[in-house]
Amino acid sequence: MPALFIIAHAPLASAFHAAAGHVFAEFGDVVASYDVRADACDADSHAEAAIALAGLGNRPVLILTDVFGATPCNLAQRLAQTIEAKVAVGINLAMLWRAITYRDRPLDELLELALAGARMGVMQASVNRPQNQANPPLRHDPDQSDDQQ
Repeated sequence: MPALFIIAHAPLASAFHAAAGHVFAEFGDVVASYDVRADACDADSHAEAAIALAGLGNRPVLILTDVFGATPCNLAQRLAQTIEAKVAVGINLAMLWRAITYRDRPLDELLELALAGARMGVMQASVNRPQNQANPPLRHDPDQSDDQQ
């Protein structure tokens, strides 16, 4: 089963990790994270991230990062060269939650599912009710509610 490693600008990685734990309390040692601090040098960040990544054990890893070309992404790409890993850029909660949901899939399939989750999670939300949904009547009498007819 692949593990997930979140590496992003501080405090995003920790925040995503906490959000994952909020919804999936049982993920245990399958998800790790590392916040890249603005004041840290590349060598220190690489060493610290490698330690955090090593905590996931010897298994395939899907690395999720925030912005292509930024320091966290560059670190992710370097770390991925030393293990069996794939890197997905542009992390959002939909991507992360989908990756956790399907973490029993092979790494290549997990990557595709996570990317699909990310794309499906980005949309414009309507501010009005959809055209085919009427506003429910305001009733306080349980015998007159629509679901009891």
